[in-house]
Amino acid sequence: MIADTHGPRARSRGALMRVALAAVMLLLVWQGSVGTIQSSNAPAGSQASREVLRHGRDVYMANCAVCHGETGDGNGMAAHMFRIRPRDFRRGLLKFRSTPSGSLPTDEDLLQTVTQGIRWTGMVGRSDLPEADRKAVVQYLKTFSPRFASERRTLPVALPPAPPKSGDLVVEGRRLYRDADCAKCHGDRGIGDGPSAPGMKDDWGWPIRPSDLTWRPLKRGSAPAEIYLTIATGLSGTPMPSYGDSLDSQEIWALVSYLESLVSIEHRLSPLRHLGEEQAGWMVVRMHGMMGPGMMGPDMMRRMPMMR
Repeated sequence: MIADTHGPRARSRGALMRVALAAVMLLLVWQGSVGTIQSSNAPAGSQASREVLRHGRDVYMANCAVCHGETGDGNGMAAHMFRIRPRDFRRGLLKFRSTPSGSLPTDEDLLQTVTQGIRWTGMVGRSDLPEADRKAVVQYLKTFSPRFASERRTLPVALPPAPPKSGDLVVEGRRLYRDADCAKCHGDRGIGDGPSAPGMKDDWGWPIRPSDLTWRPLKRGSAPAEIYLTIATGLSGTPMPSYGDSLDSQEIWALVSYLESLVSIEHRLSPLRHLGEEQAGWMVVRMHGMMGPGMMGPDMMRRMPMMR
């Protein structure tokens, strides 16, 4: 029997097949829209699945919101404990980046900060959390600022190899330190006592002090490459500018060499030692873990003294 390919039954079957195919396509599109959260103008590679974001939110609420606030405004229940305020994520201004001044950090930059922390501050490194948790919370952190959905990512700055150490390099770095007006903030001896230091504020109006450059680690760490990146990219949200456009790579390395010469053996501290407000940061981690969200109000703990 020859199949009817032109009659009403065939047309009906064809219509049903087209409807079924359309339904399948709609289902696939719907599943795709549920599977990812992405702004219509988000750059390629910025997608994060809803499952990852849900997991990241859980990690954030359990570990980060106590200081940074549930909305990422930097005003969590334990924020009052710290002289160096927890970061407000909503403007997308993150200090420690490998990207040029004014640019957003890479995911790797954010992951490094979550993992290693920021030395001397209450932002302690959370390498104790599983890597999947840390990567998920990085994706969730990006939801606090619309910049991550609307701006295209910038490539990290080039990090050329360091030149051989020499006395001439230190001398050149000393000259650059003077000519670039670093002493206005950091002082002639690099201890953070320059004439512009008193009354200095960050972009949120909070008091901020220039770093004492004669200690290691600095907030970003002890490696010369990290100091290079800080000079080349600046610290977003602070008065520390980028010198990536005014100094070439060899000049930046010379400046790094000079800054390293300011550090005595006694000031090169163990990476395992709690410095500055890190002790208070770990206290928050422990107490928050024991008591749970919502239990650490402003009257629960007195502000901890700053420690070396």
